[in-house]
Amino acid sequence: MKTIRLTVGQALVRFLDQQYIERDGEEIKFVTGVIGIFGHGNVLGFGEALANYDNPDFAFIGGKNEQDMSHIATGYAKQNNRMKIFACTSSIGPGAANMVTAAATATVNRIPALYFPSDAYATRQPDPVLQQVETAGDYAVTTNDAFKAVCKYWDRVHRPEQLMTACINAFRVLTDPAETGACCIALPQDVQGEAYDYPEYFFQKRVWSVERRPIEESRLKALVELTAGKRRPVLICGGGVGYSSAAPEVMEFCESFRVPMVETAAGKGLIPWDKEYNLGGGGTTGNAAANRILHQADLILSVGARLNDFITCSKTGFQENAALASININRFDSFKMDGMSVQSDDKAAMGQLNAELKKLGWRSAYTDEYIKEKQAWLEEVAAQEALEDPDGLRMTKALQVLNRSVESDAIIVAASGSLPGELQKAWRVKTPGTYHLEYGYSCMGYEISGALGAKIAEPNRQVYSLMGDGVFFMAHSDIHTSLQEHKKIIIIVLDNMGHQCIHELQNANGIDTFGTDFRFRSPAPKGWVEEKVPVDFAMIARGYGAKGYTARTAEEFQEALAQAQKEEITTLIDVKTTPFSWLGRYESWWRVGLAEVSEKETVREARRDIDAHLESARQY
Repeated sequence: MKTIRLTVGQALVRFLDQQYIERDGEEIKFVTGVIGIFGHGNVLGFGEALANYDNPDFAFIGGKNEQDMSHIATGYAKQNNRMKIFACTSSIGPGAANMVTAAATATVNRIPALYFPSDAYATRQPDPVLQQVETAGDYAVTTNDAFKAVCKYWDRVHRPEQLMTACINAFRVLTDPAETGACCIALPQDVQGEAYDYPEYFFQKRVWSVERRPIEESRLKALVELTAGKRRPVLICGGGVGYSSAAPEVMEFCESFRVPMVETAAGKGLIPWDKEYNLGGGGTTGNAAANRILHQADLILSVGARLNDFITCSKTGFQENAALASININRFDSFKMDGMSVQSDDKAAMGQLNAELKKLGWRSAYTDEYIKEKQAWLEEVAAQEALEDPDGLRMTKALQVLNRSVESDAIIVAASGSLPGELQKAWRVKTPGTYHLEYGYSCMGYEISGALGAKIAEPNRQVYSLMGDGVFFMAHSDIHTSLQEHKKIIIIVLDNMGHQCIHELQNANGIDTFGTDFRFRSPAPKGWVEEKVPVDFAMIARGYGAKGYTARTAEEFQEALAQAQKEEITTLIDVKTTPFSWLGRYESWWRVGLAEVSEKETVREARRDIDAHLESARQY
């Protein structure tokens, strides 16, 4: 057996550079490179290997914050339909801990993400080292054990030879559409520099095949019988439809059998918005047309969706006697809400279902009901956009201006606050694959970094990062990274001077405004004065070296957009909007953990409303 003597860091870089993924006969290089911040623990081990690796096509990107750089990797993998990734490396202790939130974001969204956090010495000499967390009851525990709760695979390499099984198992998970998510391989800083005689075959090109699992015959028969026995089915289009490239089969199903379709946040934009059967976003953040049709359905056919509390309206959005069938490559997801579990690749499953239903000559009983509902909703959006606010620019108006102004192939990225709901209801996706929303974990701070990841994946497209002012405060250092990497993004900050979606949630449940508005503190305890704290976000962008504009009216916003589109570097537009100026809630409900007892009658009244809804909610 031929061997080559390398350090763990050197062996890891060589291995990563030889990983490929294949689906439907198309082979793609899987690992583009590494994103990292060097520090105590990784700069002299893994860092030495990266610095001296002789392949200019294996990229290294320097991050500014470990959570943010990991979001770049997630945005990159998501925009590449999970077929390409960047690995991430950090120093030990706080650098590693910063990546835990990003790992959770990737896992919840079913995105492959690979983390190499540095660790304390495997030899335990010297101990304790700088940035080491000590646990008196278990000396083997370090900061990196925190990754266990948020990763699909976790390992720690105590000896150089363990790297091989650790890497093989991590890539087994990363390339499995049913199990993919975050994978963590903790690398003790001494082990990173230790040498071993690795077999040469470990560094040979390795192709990981993504197989399409069809529906098993008896399960297909049961699904066909269930569907054909219903008159008013609705298809829920989840993110798995995109990852499986199943949009053509979903469109064929809806068009052939006259079935309306409702989008989840992850499934939005996969099917053209102007298809008459595409009712748009449904659920808690959904529109009136989608939710009314969902309420009336006798069959919910969920395709590639996790069925979280938003699309199900906390399990109150479907009729009590409506049947449910879930097609999902992930068996865990397919069993949600105790429906008929159909574990299968979405594309393969929908192709099989279409063929069998055509043999039967089946068609739903819908006439033009959902077409009328959709038209009524489009009229409602137009009416809402026309509303004027004497205090300033409404968010609904600003987003409609943006929607009409962005290039047809431009990518928008968002993740948290009131924006996902507004976009889910009213954004019209012009080109499939351009609606990039992280709403599985709704991680505040994903927006700029995720947009940069999308831009690295799609360098020839305009990428817009949408966020509120509360999000901007949490993470904006990757403005600098975008300039460093010559990757222009356009950042839209909708400044309403507070965490206003939470402010609304607070007020809607009988609680007075508390801690959600960005106001100056008053001398009184727990008090704030009426005046809010103004911030010039455009100036902050200019401080980084980017371009910055401010808009207070729809006309100014349109002019700023036109300028931003011409700029050659990252540009931020600070759009001053009025609070609570978005589309409302339509035919939907969301369960929240409100106090069961309170001195305030308004809180008690809101709690009674929750209890009334719980009586009709499904219990599984």
